Amino acid sequence: MQHCHRHNHRRPITAAAANFKLFINDSTKMTTKLLLAFAFCRLIATVGLNMGPTAELPRLGIDGLLSVDPSDVQIASVDFGLMTRNPPLAVLHPASADDVARLIRAAAAAAAAEEEGEYGGFTVSARGHGHSINGQTQTGNGVVIEMNGGGRRHRRGGERSSPPQPVVAEREKFVDVWGGELWIDVLKSTLGYGLAPRSWTDYLYLSVGGTLSNGGISGQAFNHGPQISNVHELDVVTGNGEIIKCSNEENPDLFHAVLGGLGQFGIITRARILLEPAPERVRWIRVLYSNFEAFRKNQEWLISLHAKPENEKFDYVEGFVIVDEALINNWRSSFFSPANPVKISSFNNKPDGDVLYCLEITKNYHESASPTVDQEVEALLKELDYIPESVFTTDLAYVDFLDRVHKAELKLRSKGLWDVPHPWLNLFVPKSRIADFDRGIFKGILGNNTSGPILIYPMNKHKWDPRSSAVVPEDDVFYLVALLRSALDNGEPTQSLEYLSDQNHQILAFCAKEGIKVKQYLPHYTTEREWAEHFGDKWPEFQQRKMKFDPRHILATGQRIFPPFTTVNTAVSR
Repeated sequence: MQHCHRHNHRRPITAAAANFKLFINDSTKMTTKLLLAFAFCRLIATVGLNMGPTAELPRLGIDGLLSVDPSDVQIASVDFGLMTRNPPLAVLHPASADDVARLIRAAAAAAAAEEEGEYGGFTVSARGHGHSINGQTQTGNGVVIEMNGGGRRHRRGGERSSPPQPVVAEREKFVDVWGGELWIDVLKSTLGYGLAPRSWTDYLYLSVGGTLSNGGISGQAFNHGPQISNVHELDVVTGNGEIIKCSNEENPDLFHAVLGGLGQFGIITRARILLEPAPERVRWIRVLYSNFEAFRKNQEWLISLHAKPENEKFDYVEGFVIVDEALINNWRSSFFSPANPVKISSFNNKPDGDVLYCLEITKNYHESASPTVDQEVEALLKELDYIPESVFTTDLAYVDFLDRVHKAELKLRSKGLWDVPHPWLNLFVPKSRIADFDRGIFKGILGNNTSGPILIYPMNKHKWDPRSSAVVPEDDVFYLVALLRSALDNGEPTQSLEYLSDQNHQILAFCAKEGIKVKQYLPHYTTEREWAEHFGDKWPEFQQRKMKFDPRHILATGQRIFPPFTTVNTAVSR
């Protein structure tokens, strides 16, 4: 692969430093002012904005806030994974898509100048709620755009400006939302109209643009598909700095590229999300299995009912694996009563040893239909082969069910167990090899220590649009297996970051050795060969789309797919 050479031919920055105006409040201490000035001068020195073809960033007409405040930089330098730290040169809190476009145009111009050997280029990464695991939203050589409502807090001169609020089209059943909007706020905005999005993630404190750049999955995906299958239209700022509206009918190549595109082709500034009538209540049921084959068959049967009428299927199908007795009563399983904890040892005749499998299902309903819910649930449960005495049921408001993980988060935060490293591993496993995966991983590599929940549930491939950038296994049905572990510095070797990271490598090595063609969800690779293998037949198209929509590779460099500041002529391996 050819790489463009980095140049350091920069001119004096005295004038730029003299014009340093980054909206510092008069009450700010002088020491903080000096730190900000130093960091800003570093940004100018890096990108050569004073003399080059682009204007200084503070003069771009940005309505939001371009900040080098240490607290902003610190937040943008880490993510939920807490396994990497990469401070950006500055942080942009945009007030509009125009702010995003102005910054990207400046970055593209600076990258073009670098190609001529004149000025340093800089990269741009969008950050929603910062829930990435391996630094995908970070950049140490550029600007992080804080999409999550930053423009609602800041504006030059003390005035307030904000990204657009959600706009609900009640009759057409869709909502237009800012790309940095959190799903919990999308839900709040639509419930006032008796509507809600159809497809969710388990955790609602994620940004719309973030989940649409990956897929967006939860227990509704078998029925409605992932979140990327429930989008009507997008506004995207490409790597060329253009704001482009796209959909299935208008600019479809960009539309499908961005969905599941890992931020490589543009930044989503608006999404039009499909809505449905929101239920009022949820019947939430968990049943246990001691036999994986029975568990697998029942899950696959349940998702095969997707085309049935609402009263003949469940609305949500997930599950998790229990290889550690403590896990069944942990934060993810707080469904069970603390006063009456469930013990694995209480279930006899376990053909799969000390491993249990929990099926998690829900039935949505309105208060007026509550008399029929019991009958519908009972009819479906009669077809399942779970342990008879293991039925656990609760009933709650729809919002409370959707927001269940956030409540668990608050519990963990109170115990100091949230802000810890998270060496998560999320895999799509083909149905044809899920039994082999069970034997090798759940009953093999993991042992009886997991340090976190293990989700497992199937999805229907035909609910995923093959035109999107997202990749899934070849089988018509595939499973998500999500090892959501937390690394703790508590002296227990099996809960350390080193141990869990090594275990992840063992799992991937096992799959490779056994020929189990898994696909990583929220993928993390470091070489072009690995990325090419990940995308498979989609890789040539993925490269072509990159050349078209971000030819200088300035976007989302934290994904480590393409080297930055590389033109079309030098980007592709020969």
